[in-house]
Amino acid sequence: MSRLSHTDEAGAARMVDVGDKSVTKRVAVAEAQVRMLPATAELIKSNSLKKGDVLAAARLAGVMAAKKTSDLIPLCHPLAITSALVDFSWVSENVIAITATVKVDGKTGVEMEALTAASVAGLTIYDMAKAVDKNMEITGLRLLSKEGGKSGSYSRTDAQEDKN
Repeated sequence: MSRLSHTDEAGAARMVDVGDKSVTKRVAVAEAQVRMLPATAELIKSNSLKKGDVLAAARLAGVMAAKKTSDLIPLCHPLAITSALVDFSWVSENVIAITATVKVDGKTGVEMEALTAASVAGLTIYDMAKAVDKNMEITGLRLLSKEGGKSGSYSRTDAQEDKN
């Protein structure tokens, strides 16, 4: 069994040395969902919450989080992200899906940036609507796909098919 890339021979945490890696185009897509009361969803859809436009704030928070990931996750490299997009879609009456897509031309991937963007966008939705619904749940945070780098492409759908 190979050891984890973020540990040394003694098992201590370390930042991975990417100095000898080639710069490649890298893309990662992550998602999360926020489950809420139907009445809360209606308030968000109609932009009727006192704090303002929930999805606009969550979109900006997600983009900002992607750019600050290395400040939050100790062993992440700071990256010059070329694009960070956060989109929303209602998957049911009371569940909104958050999709974060992050791109970089770099020596290391942007999976953590995409996951962080989706997570913080979900937290922002919670923060904006908690006054009317403290029972909201942020669920399903996961990597959907990644492209670029030495390990190549990954797609969650492909991985799920391999398991079956």
